[in-house]
Amino acid sequence: MTTTLANASPVCARVSISEPPTLRGAVVACADETGAVAIDWLRSHRSWLLDVLGTRGAVLLRRFAPIGLEEFEEIAALAGAGPPLPYENRSTPRSTVKGNIYTSTEYPASQAIPLHSENSYSSQWPARILFLCVQPARKGGETPIADNRHVYASIPAATRELFESKGVTYVRNYGDLGLSWQETFQTEKREEVEAYCAAHALGLEWGDNARLRTRQTLPASRVHPITGAPVWFNQAHLFHVSTLGEVGDELLEVLGKDNLPRNAVFGDGSDIDVAMLQDVHRAYEQHAVPLEWQANDLVILDNMLWSHGRLPFTGPRRVLVAMTGVLGS
Repeated sequence: MTTTLANASPVCARVSISEPPTLRGAVVACADETGAVAIDWLRSHRSWLLDVLGTRGAVLLRRFAPIGLEEFEEIAALAGAGPPLPYENRSTPRSTVKGNIYTSTEYPASQAIPLHSENSYSSQWPARILFLCVQPARKGGETPIADNRHVYASIPAATRELFESKGVTYVRNYGDLGLSWQETFQTEKREEVEAYCAAHALGLEWGDNARLRTRQTLPASRVHPITGAPVWFNQAHLFHVSTLGEVGDELLEVLGKDNLPRNAVFGDGSDIDVAMLQDVHRAYEQHAVPLEWQANDLVILDNMLWSHGRLPFTGPRRVLVAMTGVLGS
């Protein structure tokens, strides 16, 4: 389906709205090659943007004029319920670009990042997440996205029901491997960590030499507040030690289950069968849509309706991230 919306403002050129079958539900707003300014067009079409995000959940803006950092911040505010959020309770390394605008996850280019929804391992998460492509990779580096409603429906019922009945417990140990607690919570003060954990129902234990362990049990799925649809919404498949392959086996043997940098178990403490995690991976793969970046592309996702990831790449790649709108308890 393709339609065209005409903006009365001369600075905003005509913009074609399409739902290409290759993106399986995402909506593309593509400007004519006349230097249309994204923020001007979105101000005039905010109700359309919010309606599409609340139902379809994914919008790609393409061929608009280059988007600066201040414009990116304002677009994030328009897409959500306020200015960009700080990246709290971190699980991956990122750098601050400006305010609460960050680089995308800084894992080595050779590594793929599995599909996931941002902060779905936390009691609070952003309603919307935005990606701005400053420089696409020379090769690879696509951002696969997937509709979490379809992922939920594609997980075998027995696996899904066990996850939903038990929930997922995330166990993290901060120290020599993975992020330190100082980086995760963005503070050097224990009392600030303790206050954050108390406010977010995050269990914590201090060990020798300022070692910290946290533990939290959360649902495996959620109900989207606008559509009412169930969505797969957890990061068991990322946190589980099996994602590390042979390295994970070695760490498990040396450290034991409770001392791994991070791990996921069922809410009752029992181990998650790797075969069930493979069911989850297959469901994500079945519905993954690889978004091939063009310079200055902007993607806005409803963080509950859609998951995202990253494919390996070569050459420089720069994608910026903003998050907005707080959901959860």
